[in-house]
Amino acid sequence: MNKPFKFLSIPYIVWLGLLALIPMLVMVFLSFSRTEGLSLDNYEFSLFMLDVLAERSILTALFNSIYFAVITTVVSLLLGYLVAYTVFRSKLRNKFLVLAIFILPMWSNLLLRTEALGNLMNENNIITDILSTMLNTNITFMVFKGTEVAVIVGLVLTYLPFMILPIFTALEKIDYALEEAALDLGLTELQKFFKVVLPLSLKGVATGSILVFLPSMSGFAIPEILGAGNILLIGNVIEQAFRYMDYNLGSLLSVVILLIIFVAIFFVSKVDKEGETLL
Repeated sequence: MNKPFKFLSIPYIVWLGLLALIPMLVMVFLSFSRTEGLSLDNYEFSLFMLDVLAERSILTALFNSIYFAVITTVVSLLLGYLVAYTVFRSKLRNKFLVLAIFILPMWSNLLLRTEALGNLMNENNIITDILSTMLNTNITFMVFKGTEVAVIVGLVLTYLPFMILPIFTALEKIDYALEEAALDLGLTELQKFFKVVLPLSLKGVATGSILVFLPSMSGFAIPEILGAGNILLIGNVIEQAFRYMDYNLGSLLSVVILLIIFVAIFFVSKVDKEGETLL
């Protein structure tokens, strides 16, 4: 940024400090503190999360978080790459308009979208009501709400755009001359994809996987609504800790999640140093 315009960044820096940095420092302080005062005992083995995993409920929640995040990432990767590659190979004039359609649901409130999806997973919902009225018979669908399938579907539908966009951006940056050269050297279309296209799009895959994995692991609204309280993730434990004013436990777990996020950001910066797949 040119020096004459540096002052334009001042409001951003101020709000960043007020809304991000200061709350983060308070959270770190609370994670070190106890009722009787400041103590380092909470962090005796914090790097290995032994203190955090001492309770069975927290261990279960952490395992569930990783389990659901991995499944969500894998499913989103398969679907996201298929969508991104299909749009990339299409002859549409404005491909970004098609991608914007996938982003449109993200402009609405997350809770409203999740509640609406949860309603469709109930035995009696708007679709069954319409079909029952049209066909003059009682129609019911299989109930998914409160199951693992419901949570996974909700996570995938919510975070799939975070997988599609980086992969599509990586595909768009591939020089078509490399693909032509591969075909000229005798490779088939399938061989060209696995030896040229896929390796060159791994930046987008890595970025998209992290962007999907992190919110899937740390979120609490989707498993709370679609899981109907039957499925506990680490985000739910943190939310419950703050709700019942156990700020020490909530802050400690939040700091652990923050460390994981910082490691992921560091990994993204190494894989995609110029941020190409995020443009």
